[in-house]
Amino acid sequence: QVQLVESGGGLVQAGGSLRLSCAASGFFRIISMGWYRQAPGNQRELVADINAGHATNYADFVKGRFTISRSNAQNTVYLQMNSLKPDDTAVYYCNTRGYTSPTSWDDYWGQGTQVTVPS
Repeated sequence: QVQLVESGGGLVQAGGSLRLSCAASGFFRIISMGWYRQAPGNQRELVADINAGHATNYADFVKGRFTISRSNAQNTVYLQMNSLKPDDTAVYYCNTRGYTSPTSWDDYWGQGTQVTVPS
């Protein structure tokens, strides 16, 4: 059974930092892990992702401020968020794309963790 356990959200003042974590279990093999976010009234958007080879991809609005990393051994992905802005306020969702059998893969989502940066 697939499980994604997120942690690390909260309230932080502008300019501050937070670190999100997401631990995945139940996968035969993980292809990629990443973080998306959704602010009220907006669509869910990619923040950053990282594949099994540790190649990373960032949205332009977080480049230079956020860093994604991954522990393959622990099937855990991290998002270090620095220089946070009020516009970063959103629910952040962990995404894992992986195989649950040798031939079947899909995208799976965590329940989301709230990040709030007051203006």
